[in-house]
Order: sequence, then C-alpha cells, then structure tokens
Amino acid sequence: MPRILAIDYGNKRVGLAVTDPLCMIASPLETVHSKDLVAYVKAYHQREPLRAVVVGMPRTLLNEPTDATSAVVGLLRTLRRELPEVPVHELDERFTSRMAHAAMLAGGLGQKARRDKATVDRVSATLILQSFLESPLMREV
Repeated sequence: MPRILAIDYGNKRVGLAVTDPLCMIASPLETVHSKDLVAYVKAYHQREPLRAVVVGMPRTLLNEPTDATSAVVGLLRTLRRELPEVPVHELDERFTSRMAHAAMLAGGLGQKARRDKATVDRVSATLILQSFLESPLMREV
C-alpha cells in the first residue's frame, strides 16, 4: 500500500519521515543531504510507492517568508515536475524544531542526542507528517 512521505527541508540536511502502509502512524525515516533529496525521493518511490508527499513550509511567527522559504518553493516545483503522479502538499512547519526538542526530551533522549541536528530534522519531519495526518488535508489524499 502506498505511504506518505514528509520532508523537513534545510539548506544542508533534510529530515524525512514516512507513514506505515495504512497511513496511520508517522515514523522517522532518514536524514539526507539537500542536494541528494530529489534523487532519494524518486528512488524511494520506486521501492515503496508514495500516496503523497508533504513538505514543511517555513514561515515566521508573523506568517511571513523566511530565508529558506524560496528554496522550499523551488523544491515543491521540482517534486511536482519529477513526480507528477504523486500529490505534493505543503504544511506550516512553525514550531516543529522546538516541538522536536521537547519530544526528544520527553522521550528520554540524552543531551548529546538532542544536539544531533540530523535527529532533530527526522523528528521534525515526523511531527510535520503527524500534523498532516490529523489535518483536513488528509481527506484529499
């Protein structure tokens, strides 16, 4: 059964999360270099068909674009062009990094693990995906 993939995009690293085959549970998947992202997603789609892709859209607290917003808009265009059969959604990612740190602390991860940016990116992607699964957008998928 097709899965849903979530992307927490950063200029250097990209956190990825994926659902189970029933699209009920979000789990961390991988952290990849941003330049390898599109190739990774295409290869993943070949192995595990994707029902949809969700990309975290960076915004400020005042709902204005950030320095990373234009890169994410470019990524959305590229994904829609490279994977025309897969719906690509965007979701507000404000607070996901802060929530990721809180979730890791609550989960008992040590300080060293919480400082690992790759882990934070994967957990952030998982939070983006979980938010998507609980949102009205999920009905469109």
